[in-house]
Amino acid sequence: MDIHFFDSAPVPKEQVRIEELEVVVYPDRFRIFIHIRVSLFQERPNLLLVARAHDGQIAAELNVIETMHHDMEFTMHLRGRDDTAGQYALVAELFYDTRNPPQDRREQSFAVPPETGDT
Repeated sequence: MDIHFFDSAPVPKEQVRIEELEVVVYPDRFRIFIHIRVSLFQERPNLLLVARAHDGQIAAELNVIETMHHDMEFTMHLRGRDDTAGQYALVAELFYDTRNPPQDRREQSFAVPPETGDT
C-alpha cells in the first residue's frame, strides 16, 4: 500500500524553484509578513530574503539555512527609518552551494502606507 502526503513528488535540487512569494504589511507599519513556498525538495535549500527601500537601503534581511519546510512564514522588522512609509522590494534567492548566481530568484514589490494619525 502506498501512502501519499503531497500532490507531487519531491524533486532533485536542480529543479527546486520558488513557487510563491507574498508580502503583507502589518498595521504597525514596522513589520512585514512573508509567505514563501518552494518546490518539494529532496535536498534542503538555502534562502536569502532582503527587503530594500526605494533608495536601495537594506531595511530587513533574513537567512534560512537548509530549511526543512517547503512552505514557510516569517515576520521581518523594517529597520533604519523613523518613518517606514514608502515603496519597497523584497528579493528572495534560493541557492544550494553558492549564491553567485542563485538557483532561483523572485522579487515582490510592496508599499508601506503613510501614518494616518489615528493612533
